[in-house]
Amino acid sequence: MRHTAGWILGVAALALASAGARADLLEDAKESGKVTVGIANEAPYGYQTPEGELTGEAPEIAKYILGEMGIEDVEAVITEFGSLIPGLKAGRFDMVAAGMFVTPERCKQVDFSEPTYGIGQAFLVADGNPEGLQTYEDIKENSDSTLAVMAGAIERTYARDAGVPDDQVMVVPDTAAGTAAVQAGRADAFALTSLSIRRLAEGAEGVEIAEPFGEVAGQSVVGHGAFAFRPEDDAFRQEFNKHLADFIGSEKHLELVEPFGFTKDELPQKTTEELCAEM
Repeated sequence: MRHTAGWILGVAALALASAGARADLLEDAKESGKVTVGIANEAPYGYQTPEGELTGEAPEIAKYILGEMGIEDVEAVITEFGSLIPGLKAGRFDMVAAGMFVTPERCKQVDFSEPTYGIGQAFLVADGNPEGLQTYEDIKENSDSTLAVMAGAIERTYARDAGVPDDQVMVVPDTAAGTAAVQAGRADAFALTSLSIRRLAEGAEGVEIAEPFGEVAGQSVVGHGAFAFRPEDDAFRQEFNKHLADFIGSEKHLELVEPFGFTKDELPQKTTEELCAEM
């Protein structure tokens, strides 16, 4: 009986400690007025300007929502996309503000806010699209073609789902490397969301955007981006979500994200619960 009582007290103590840990980030951030976000320096989702300003769809929304929570100082840590979740879990930053897609695999590692957008895919290709590459299936059917994807990004999964062999896939660390690979002819296409590809095509020589698409292997690939948090910071995430719910789709929201190419057509179509449960 004594062992049982001790076990119950131990579980209760752990539960209290866990509750305290969940409240820590919210309390600390409100007290200090500061939050650090992780970004992958990928326009238009989250990046720093040459002048060092933190901007993009996700950071601008984060700054607005955090301001509503009384937190005005938002700083950024730049890392490769594939290092965002490990960096968050290791405590290098407090949340991820990089337009990260909500997927069942990622939901097992981190907790997400509700989505802020929903968007399809596109390829960056050489001017004139000489290989005629429009979809992942086109890459698979053209065994001489090479597809560039960003490390840790969902496009690697889409390529596998479409049956693209590993030896036709080039993994690059960031958008600059993906663009350079297409420009130099080392890759025939670079896959990202259509907004990212459109922005890259507008700012680089010798490349263009292929026709955007929304399905891979018969499944929708309209990805939904959201903010990622550590599970123990649930109190922080819940308050962030509360303010976010009133903001997404509002006139202020659409005005804030319009400079990054987002419109009402990119408003989310699914909830985080639905996205985490997808097979």
